[in-house]
Amino acid sequence: MSSTAHTLPIAPAAETLPPRNTAWRRFRRHRLAMLGASIILVLVLGSYLGPYLLPYDDTYIDIMQRFAPPFAGAHVLGTDELGRDMLARLMMGGRISLAVGFAAMVISMVIGISVGAIAGYYGGLVGAALMRFVDAVLCFPSIFLLLALAALVDPGVGSITLLIAATAWMDVARIVEGQIRSLRERDFAVAAEALGASDRYIVFRELVPNAIAPIVVAATLNVAKAILLESYVSFLGYGIQPPVPSWGNMLNNAQIYLTSAPWLAILPGLLITLAVTSFNFLGDGLRDALDPRMEAA
Repeated sequence: MSSTAHTLPIAPAAETLPPRNTAWRRFRRHRLAMLGASIILVLVLGSYLGPYLLPYDDTYIDIMQRFAPPFAGAHVLGTDELGRDMLARLMMGGRISLAVGFAAMVISMVIGISVGAIAGYYGGLVGAALMRFVDAVLCFPSIFLLLALAALVDPGVGSITLLIAATAWMDVARIVEGQIRSLRERDFAVAAEALGASDRYIVFRELVPNAIAPIVVAATLNVAKAILLESYVSFLGYGIQPPVPSWGNMLNNAQIYLTSAPWLAILPGLLITLAVTSFNFLGDGLRDALDPRMEAA
């Protein structure tokens, strides 16, 4: 007696979109995030390429054109109290402010990720000591702590970048510590430990990559925070010093001309607002795109 084996047809597997493509699709649907990313791209390209396209540089003084208003002559956005082209100075100031923002973000992320990962992985006395130190530093408002530190060093681009990074890593450490602590007991981490992987490998090759979503969001928000802090400190005279332009010290120089030449304050203030708002929009969009709970959206 022979039997015929009947096989049921196997339905083709449903085509699924790779996670990164799904995240990109959700990010594109976030209109404010796309707008923020576009504005950031324009600011970066304008700051780093724009000065090479202008007939004037940021140090050229045209004494006969002092306080020229915007759109009223050869200087598109007018001139300042010394006759320097405002568009050129805004672009060079943007180069400094954005460079400080990005560099401070990178340094603060390295410190914050390291401290948070160590505290979250080891826990116990080590983790408690590190996080209590983080809480103690967070008790001081960032701007006052930054001003106190800035008064002790010679102001400059490098020193201000390091000081901003030193006052901006604590929030990152708290985020990373919470993520690592929750991932520490997951199967993949336990399996890596059972196979004899070193603590360093487990932390930086297994745990931190799985916490990358909140880290990326924190990084974008840290750029906005760094730009604001640089503007505060430079506006108060403790940051980037003239003749090197930054959006913050341009505001400082313009405060005595608010009634006679308001564009000297409005233009850098507008660019600071645009940059900070755009990075915040970008951070919101990345948070929504990278959140696993949004998969069904």
